[in-house]
Amino acid sequence: MPANQHRLLRFTSDGPWRWWRQLSQRELTMATATAAIVFFLLVLSPFPKTSRTFGGTNVITSEADSEWVPFTPLSKAQQNSAFCLDGSLPGYHLKRGFGSGSDSWLIHVEGGGWCSNITSCSDRKKTKLGSSTYMDKQDQFLGILSHHPVQNPDFFNWNKVKVRYCDGSSFSSRPRPDTEFQNGTELFFRGQLIWDTLMDELLTIGMSKARQAILTGCSAGGLAILIHCDDFRDLLPKDTDVKCLADAGFFPNESLRVFKYGNIGIGNSLFYIDGKNKVSFYSIASFAPSIRKDIVGNHGIESFYHDVVHLQGIAKSLNHDCVARSGEPSKCFFPQEFIGNIRTPVFLVQPAYDFWQIENIYVPKLSDPQGSWRKCRLNIFNCNSNQLEVLHVFMYAGYRNSLLRTLDGFQNKPKWGMFINSCFIHCQTWAAGTWHSPTSPRINSKTVAETVGDWYFERESAIRVDCPFPCNPTCYNKDLSAG
Repeated sequence: MPANQHRLLRFTSDGPWRWWRQLSQRELTMATATAAIVFFLLVLSPFPKTSRTFGGTNVITSEADSEWVPFTPLSKAQQNSAFCLDGSLPGYHLKRGFGSGSDSWLIHVEGGGWCSNITSCSDRKKTKLGSSTYMDKQDQFLGILSHHPVQNPDFFNWNKVKVRYCDGSSFSSRPRPDTEFQNGTELFFRGQLIWDTLMDELLTIGMSKARQAILTGCSAGGLAILIHCDDFRDLLPKDTDVKCLADAGFFPNESLRVFKYGNIGIGNSLFYIDGKNKVSFYSIASFAPSIRKDIVGNHGIESFYHDVVHLQGIAKSLNHDCVARSGEPSKCFFPQEFIGNIRTPVFLVQPAYDFWQIENIYVPKLSDPQGSWRKCRLNIFNCNSNQLEVLHVFMYAGYRNSLLRTLDGFQNKPKWGMFINSCFIHCQTWAAGTWHSPTSPRINSKTVAETVGDWYFERESAIRVDCPFPCNPTCYNKDLSAG
């Protein structure tokens, strides 16, 4: 099969301008004005455009035209004891929909990792990821949250909610007096209470009458989406079209083992044992000495998730069937263990070369005390030939292929979809440049936004899987060395 042609997909007959048909006269006027502004910014503006490898978040100049939306504290947070880690009030940003989108809702949950012990949670509560005190009181709505039809053709006029993340548990923690107030340290593990209070408030202010709804999120927020997807579906009327979108929220528990092996008749080689104990050998003596067992053998994320789940009392928030089946709740913090139990249609946006997972899970700093992987870890184009071969062997035999194998069984599930590209990136839905712009990443000529629209509105098949790195020239590839 040719590169980048895993699925041959047809375009819809009415093309990319189909959304004009849905607009009222007022919306047509607003859309025309917006298009003129964006055309000026993208084409006529004297400001330089960014390169395909980027360091910051401002990837296209049209972000200057984005909207700033104020922060709203949860009105019943105090009453329900639904606090951020430090005891401050959690909240969200709301931009009301209009016209044909006034009864449609899109809820986006931001990400920001997790904390696994008293020390890391105490440090976290001194930041915006653990306290609303440090959050910006206004936030930009970009990408999937944009209200501009050129940037967000299918969902621009929906009600949009950005949920701020300040609990460190993907909104799943529950009060534990034995850990919340340990050794004089005051912490509030209230992620599930925040979630329940938030949902009640959104239902009260209009979401209970939603005709269409999408629950979406990025990274740890994407994991929260998968955990809460069915519960969200059950909150809304039966005739509401409800679906869930997880962006870079699939963190696999890779059962890969790699060791340097010798004196077995094939020279210095690497072998890996997959989850079914199948052994494969690679004769790569030229760079085997640079591989450390920790880089691809240790199960750091498994141990980390175990600590997060047990510290923060998360077990009761996880899929009950999964917990009963596995016997260990922390295993059910990994989507691969419970995604098969999700009843609601799901879409996954997932890079096959997720820089966060490469930097923090697969090639972590602690595994590289000499710093030989530092430049490669920060920018995939800085990897030397040996390092790329390691990543290719590992990613193809391990992470990438494991991801595709894990998801293979879900490609034919009714109303499910996925966009798996070969970019060195993490989240792609919340930024204008990676969601939908003239220079956005594409698979089969479709952006993330177009693919998500095809999935939600069931216009055509929305299973799009990219060829391996570095085949896709449309990719944005994150340069972490740029700061």
